[in-house]
Amino acid sequence: MDTVEISDDVIRLGQFLKLANLAESGAQARDLVADGEVSVNGEVDTRRGRQLHRGDVVEVDAPTGRRGATVG
Repeated sequence: MDTVEISDDVIRLGQFLKLANLAESGAQARDLVADGEVSVNGEVDTRRGRQLHRGDVVEVDAPTGRRGATVG
């Protein structure tokens, strides 16, 4: 699993999905979150605006398998 560095102390889930290349666009990030296909630290989260902190693990259920990244 890759670690994706952020410049601030926190980042919103929707932004992180794009930054980590787990979503191709903001619209896709919104759909993934709304459909319950995104988990943070092992728990499904449907809040696109959730604030992530360093060390949080984000995973996405994709058609090609589960992919993820750690906030760094």
